[in-house]
Amino acid sequence: MKICGLTTPETLRAAVDAGADFVGLVAYPRSPRAVSPLRAAALLEEAGMARERPVKVVVVTVNPDDALLKGIADWIAPNFIQLHGSETPERAQQVRAITGAGIIKCIPVSGPADLEAASVWSEAADHLMFDARTPEGSSLPGGMGLSFDWTMLKGRAFARPWFLAGGLNPDNVAQALGASGAPMVDVSSGVESAPGVKEPALIAAFVEAVRATSPR
Repeated sequence: MKICGLTTPETLRAAVDAGADFVGLVAYPRSPRAVSPLRAAALLEEAGMARERPVKVVVVTVNPDDALLKGIADWIAPNFIQLHGSETPERAQQVRAITGAGIIKCIPVSGPADLEAASVWSEAADHLMFDARTPEGSSLPGGMGLSFDWTMLKGRAFARPWFLAGGLNPDNVAQALGASGAPMVDVSSGVESAPGVKEPALIAAFVEAVRATSPR
């Protein structure tokens, strides 16, 4: 489980305490969940996660330049960089070299043909993420609460472990898991009371809903 777009130490701790496996910090200025590398480092410090990290830390980027990547590496040293733009596998290898982090590549989905894009990422990415394609011209590549037909993923095999994302919330994640067969899930807007405002109670409810479908 990945709780993404966290912006306060309280919600970072809420995700950890609830039992999330990954936490996401967004380094994309257009997002209502954006935090700078310096602020992200402060959040981790304030949440008691600067040295000992009980979860994997993911920084979400959209076509990041080298300067941003170096700042992320220096200030945050994340476990993963999530590429949410039009990056190529070649660029992903550069990102890995600059940051020393693993790669999560997000693939926008509106129909079954979009799933074929996963094949070129078998070597460049550690994980894949299938998220709903946002409307053309949108300023955001994700985090808008949109979903797609989850059943198109059912029974599909991919070279890398993958996340299901897009429109998930505590009320529908069990249905989404059943329909898609997803091994991992990612949530952002589905645990918010307003764009960028995470609610600890919703985070806990989401994690509990996932656990109920797949007891540990």
